[in-house]
Amino acid sequence: MMQIILADDRYHLDSGWLSTHWHFSFDHYYDPANVQFGPLRVFNDDVIRPAGGFPMHSHREMEILTYVLEGRLEHRDSLGNHGVIGPGEVQRMSAGTGIRHSEYNASDAEPVHLLQFWIQPAAKRLEPSWEQKRFTRAEREGKLLAVASGTPQDAALKIHQDATVFVSALKPGQQVAHELALGRHAYLFVIEGKVMLNGRPAAAGDQARITDETNLELKATEPSELLLIDLP
Repeated sequence: MMQIILADDRYHLDSGWLSTHWHFSFDHYYDPANVQFGPLRVFNDDVIRPAGGFPMHSHREMEILTYVLEGRLEHRDSLGNHGVIGPGEVQRMSAGTGIRHSEYNASDAEPVHLLQFWIQPAAKRLEPSWEQKRFTRAEREGKLLAVASGTPQDAALKIHQDATVFVSALKPGQQVAHELALGRHAYLFVIEGKVMLNGRPAAAGDQARITDETNLELKATEPSELLLIDLP
């Protein structure tokens, strides 16, 4: 079964410094029928305007992944980590027993566009940790590139859950396939462009929640970028 949710059906908030689309219940937005998808608890599509950002705040018991699409995001945390995440870079922050961090647009002139999604870990009371890594466009062109995973996946960041996050860049006519093990789920987000998912169209901003499927075929009908999460 595939549930495709169109871009315009996402919850949207514009607070001035932040324009964001929330895929699940988050903060003041609550829908009891839309709390999470398996261990995927949060998926936010954020545009932070110049000099805007989130001041220091705390998290616990969550794997928080940030994928920057455009611009530069500055990160600081209570472990003493400090970094700037640029386009194509992925950050993993395991909140574990507790961590505080801030996130700000590192530019006074350009917005930063990012995806941030939270996955519930398989175990509680983990030691908080942080890492980030850059993945080039060439690495994801024409294939599904694993960028974060709970199982060994080449250069992918390590997360504490049996899930794998893939990104891909496809030219028109290019196709990628992914096999889902029995009983597993998948979550697709089309970052830009248009694709066919098992023969069904999905465009920029659309998401697909996939259950009871074993084979996924994605074919681009125009230049496209996408993110796919394989979930228990």
